Amino acid sequence: MTSDFPLYELSEEHGLLRETVRALADAKIAPTAAETDETAEFPQVAYDALVQADLHAVHIPEAYDGVGADALATVIVIEEVARACASSSLIPAVNKLGTVPILLSGSDDLKKRYLSPVARGEAMFSYALSEPEAGSDAAAMKTRAVRDGDHWVLNGTKRWITNAGISEYYTVMAVTDSSRGPRGISAFVVEKSDPGVSFGAPEKKLGIKGSPTREVIMDDVRIPADRIIGEEGTGFKTALATLDHTRVTIAAQALGIAQGALDYAIGYVKERKQFGKAIGDFQGVQFMVADMAMKLEAARQLTYTAAAKSERRMLGGREADLTFVSSAAKCFASDAAMEITTDAVQLLGGYGYVKDYPVERMMRDAKITQIYEGTNQIQRVVMSRQLLK
Repeated sequence: MTSDFPLYELSEEHGLLRETVRALADAKIAPTAAETDETAEFPQVAYDALVQADLHAVHIPEAYDGVGADALATVIVIEEVARACASSSLIPAVNKLGTVPILLSGSDDLKKRYLSPVARGEAMFSYALSEPEAGSDAAAMKTRAVRDGDHWVLNGTKRWITNAGISEYYTVMAVTDSSRGPRGISAFVVEKSDPGVSFGAPEKKLGIKGSPTREVIMDDVRIPADRIIGEEGTGFKTALATLDHTRVTIAAQALGIAQGALDYAIGYVKERKQFGKAIGDFQGVQFMVADMAMKLEAARQLTYTAAAKSERRMLGGREADLTFVSSAAKCFASDAAMEITTDAVQLLGGYGYVKDYPVERMMRDAKITQIYEGTNQIQRVVMSRQLLK
């Protein structure tokens, strides 16, 4: 483990960014969060507001028309949007997830061709790894890519793909040599408009309902050979390297959801009166609030440390413990978010259980952070392997 401190200093620019994103989220995103949850429709208003403010894909470098924000700035954007609406926070989060493979392994041509439209707000980018029978065991995927002259032909189905049908571009992992196991998996860019691409029906979910989750179905999808990301057979390595960076964004989403629930609960217990005084005056309630805030702050510090390490790795640093720390941040922050949102519902009592108040939505939204980008059980496997290898 490295011990060179400070890992990252929260600059004045980061503070100003937080204020900017929070103001935008409060004004443009929060007012429609309940409706987004109720209708299960993509939050176009939020997307338009984020694009107008250049906050939809802040991680893309300036060389590709992006704003070139660092990993900590990206975390802050996702965190503050998630505080208002978890579904909307998947706009910047999944744009990063889909594009990191290209940033890590793509050719200069791929970077110019696909990063710039995302940076300009003309397209979104999703990530297609999981399959019906290959979730935690992603290397067991069945999707195939067969070389045919100057093209690749892809067949298979990807499941649980966030923003599927909305995104224009998809990073798709497919088997190119079944005899080589994980080393026979390659990564490709597939476009929504490619002939043979279709989408399954939207999943009916517990939370993050405004972010569509659908199957991506590929039936003899023929793409140019230059749409391979990196060398043939390096796709699974790229996928794992990507998750080292993007698990941090799920931790950020969990932070934001938890912060929104804590903020609302604090406001409620200061106003709600029972037995002649505010329930916030009772020590049992005070201890609950203190524990919620303590867990949230611990999760935030771990997440920001992971973001610092992610940034250093992207800049060429070794950061040998990034895999451990990013898994720890995702696991700890999502567990904390589930606990904090559940306690927020408890503090509101019966009001917490109804949709007139936002904490029940936040509790439902928090659950997915313990599941996607690797369940928290898988995160513990990842961490233990890093410790024991």
